[in-house]
Amino acid sequence: MLVKTEGIVIRTTEYGETNKVVTIYTREFGKVGVMARGANKPNSRLAAVTQLFTYGNFLYHQSSGLGNLSQGEIISAFREIKENIFLTAYASYIVELLDKGTDEKDRNPFLFELLFQTLHLLNEEKDAEILTNIFEIKMLNVLGLYPELNKCAVSGETNGPFHFSLKENGLICSRCFEKDPYRLNISQKTVKLLRLFYSIDLNRIGQISVSPETKKELRFVLDQYYQEYAGLSLKSKKFLNQLDSLKEML
Repeated sequence: MLVKTEGIVIRTTEYGETNKVVTIYTREFGKVGVMARGANKPNSRLAAVTQLFTYGNFLYHQSSGLGNLSQGEIISAFREIKENIFLTAYASYIVELLDKGTDEKDRNPFLFELLFQTLHLLNEEKDAEILTNIFEIKMLNVLGLYPELNKCAVSGETNGPFHFSLKENGLICSRCFEKDPYRLNISQKTVKLLRLFYSIDLNRIGQISVSPETKKELRFVLDQYYQEYAGLSLKSKKFLNQLDSLKEML
């Protein structure tokens, strides 16, 4: 069966000297794997369209296992991402998180749109740290995680101040602080951004100005939450952390 679909390359694996196994996240079918025969040859018509992060239209023969990619047409190569090591690091983490957090052929048009918009804004050199935070927060529901961000996870109180509790899976109000002595003492700015990022539509995102201190808190909360609940070990995350440490030294 011949299938045409719109998608974004989220993973490539060398297969022999000239072939690639390409994982594409598609709008219509979710995550699919295809064999791109000869894609590593310099003159291959599949060489460009099978590069990581490439957004395009793909035509492949579907089978019970891997499909066979016959042709592709690039819609956007997201060139700025590929030419900037920091943007490449953030984009690599985003696509690996999506890859590890989704099953084959599990259709999710919302997630496809989130991936596309995130890469598009990264390519326009918007704030990579904030875009990554937003993607991480929006991936939580995909992973089956539902932190309470609208009210106190213990009492249901809607008025703050709030801290974040890993134990209670969400925000806790000052009346409930004693319930978790190991709660994360975060600023109310960070609380507001966690709530905003959970619900914001990337199509409508403007300029979000966040102080380095608040960014550090956001990073800390999300790292702690993912370590506690997601159970994912991502090579791209380790590399991203190394680059962030290097950036702080520059």
